[in-house]
Amino acid sequence: MSRQMKLAVPDLVSNSYFPAAAAVDLGFFKKEGLDVGLELIFPVDKCYSALRDGAVDFVGGSAHSVLSAFPEWKGAKLLCAQAQGMYWFLIMRADLDPVRGDLDIVKGRNIGAAPWVEMGLRRLLIEAGYDLIRDNIKIAPVPGAIVGTAVNFGLMAAKALEEGKIDGFWANGMGAEVAVSSGIGKIVLDIRRGDGPAKCFNYTMASVATSDALIAREPEAAAAAVRAIVATQKALKADVKLATEVGRRLFPEAAAELIAKLIERDLPYYDPVISREFVQGMNQFSRDVGILKTDVAYEDVVATGSSQFWTS
Repeated sequence: MSRQMKLAVPDLVSNSYFPAAAAVDLGFFKKEGLDVGLELIFPVDKCYSALRDGAVDFVGGSAHSVLSAFPEWKGAKLLCAQAQGMYWFLIMRADLDPVRGDLDIVKGRNIGAAPWVEMGLRRLLIEAGYDLIRDNIKIAPVPGAIVGTAVNFGLMAAKALEEGKIDGFWANGMGAEVAVSSGIGKIVLDIRRGDGPAKCFNYTMASVATSDALIAREPEAAAAAVRAIVATQKALKADVKLATEVGRRLFPEAAAELIAKLIERDLPYYDPVISREFVQGMNQFSRDVGILKTDVAYEDVVATGSSQFWTS
């Protein structure tokens, strides 16, 4: 396990995949004997394509998006959760006078969302009784987001909102915090904290995934990666100020000073377990949005051989 390994994330200046990024920065992978570098690849489906092609060894991204490169869950597994629940926010322009939980605000509006991320918003709107065509709801990439470039989506979405290029966005907590704290936007949905249809909490989660090939070839590396994430979650729970230290090394200055606040808010969701209930909910969502055809077994989605380390 002396070779250089790579962990890809689709968004870096964010709380979404912070446990994975922090595990690299704080040396928890190294303590487990893994030499892991962090790589930003946008959008998330490109991360999983890189995993499929052997260009990276792990992906810290949205769990359902594994299907972008591994149809029917053939060839990859989830190792652990970075945090529980679908983790994106719906933010609308403040001058539209949005009300928390009132989704009528999206009618006739342009909403920015990243590829594969947008599926969660589309499906929850349908679950809530909206018809995107009838209600003239446009969900599309944020103007200026060029597929394949290393962008930080949440910050870019907040900037696009400020510039009036979109009416709202569906993105991470960093983008939401920047938009809300500046007065540009207001929160309409915060899924982790109970907004939206109940089913949508389990549409996806921030997870760590790897290939079946790596698990077969280097099972101890897969187990070590789980232990590194679990140790990082515990360290951040014990001292959230570590988040600021990581942020100052990885983020622009303004974002670095915000990250500890966001991580402290997320700590109740820092649980590495991937439950059967979650997989059932994610698989149903995946079938509903057309990215999964079959009812895949839990053992075909989760690397159960490493699950013993969730509670280590």
